[in-house]
Amino acid sequence: MSSPFASSSSSQPASSPPPAGRDTAAFIASAEAHSAHNYHPLPIVVASADGAWMTDVEGRRYLDMLAGYSALNFGHGNRRLIEAAKAQLERVTLTSRAFHHDRFAEFCTRLAELCGKDMVLPMNTGAEAVETAVKTARKWGYEVKGVPDGRARIIVASDNFHGRTTTIVSFSTDEEARAGFGPYTPGFDIVPYGDLAALRDAVTDDTVAVLLEPVQGEAGVLVPPAGYLAGVRELTRERNVLFMADEIQSGLGRTGRTFACEHEGVVPDVYVLGKALGGGVVPVSAVVADADVLGVFKPGEHGSTFGGNPLACAVGLEVIAMLATGEFQARATELGEHLHAELGLLAGSGAVTEVRGRGLWAGVDIAPAYGTGREVSEKLMDRGVLVKDTHGATIRIAPPLVIGKDDLDWALDQLRAVLS
Repeated sequence: MSSPFASSSSSQPASSPPPAGRDTAAFIASAEAHSAHNYHPLPIVVASADGAWMTDVEGRRYLDMLAGYSALNFGHGNRRLIEAAKAQLERVTLTSRAFHHDRFAEFCTRLAELCGKDMVLPMNTGAEAVETAVKTARKWGYEVKGVPDGRARIIVASDNFHGRTTTIVSFSTDEEARAGFGPYTPGFDIVPYGDLAALRDAVTDDTVAVLLEPVQGEAGVLVPPAGYLAGVRELTRERNVLFMADEIQSGLGRTGRTFACEHEGVVPDVYVLGKALGGGVVPVSAVVADADVLGVFKPGEHGSTFGGNPLACAVGLEVIAMLATGEFQARATELGEHLHAELGLLAGSGAVTEVRGRGLWAGVDIAPAYGTGREVSEKLMDRGVLVKDTHGATIRIAPPLVIGKDDLDWALDQLRAVLS
């Protein structure tokens, strides 16, 4: 078998004649006319992708340095994942949870083992998994901890991003995501991210959980102060509160460990997983915890028609098998060290004001004189490199873990050229 990390490209974008009738402007105009304007994508229309590279409708090639916000940790069109999906497509794709199917038990068992937990509650999207975690914490609080009915509270961090449902945006501090969608769901307390003292002060007898991202992705790849996650773990144990780690973006290899919590030797009570769990093939998410937590659910109290479907389980099983080797985590560590060393040199040049991140994941704050994050993203796109901006001045870098070192260096060369 060939290496999963073999590059499928040279380290520069090649071009081919545009296929007849494949016009970028026409595609974008049609999308703008007929879809809700809830995104502001870069002006590129992707037609195909392989590994870390994507090709647009006019035949131009681009190096993907975003990886679907970590949903594509294993690259576009990963053959192991595609073959697993194709084999399952020929057998059965959906039964609903009204019946058992032959991939479900193995998926739950293997994912529980990967997390070191007892039980799995499969869902589809990351937001569904977060909603499920919220319901889990509240029910656990009432039935196990003994919080009076209707009084359960969950502590979250400022600048969080856990999804976009009405409940989730109720505890967002991002007004762009929150404003105009009230009335808001009560029961959440917001404290500054990384501030252990503020968290300690916020815990009451009615607190049932602390929900945190071990690394805040949408906020600009913010890594908490050393010892913070370990302190959260100690505090939540002391006060009989669940520690729920949203590892939807940070988990499954991105930071150089299977879970970002591992960098501080922390095991939360609840893992919230998504994105890479579906390998970029199908949406797969899950809440994973021990039986004394997930065991609070009884038939009819929570569910999903598509959650844990045969196709999702087949792909998820292959993802788990790939992670079990440790090679992707090692790859993210090795290339991540190189990425951060090179970005650190840029920070010293004055073009970049700060670089944050862990593993093959970085938030790069652009100095105002060199443009906004959007402007830098567009200039990189013109050079064949795809990143995405956030919060005005920041670009996020998170390539598929299968990217070749030469390709990564080529992308860094393009960033240097844009900022020169």
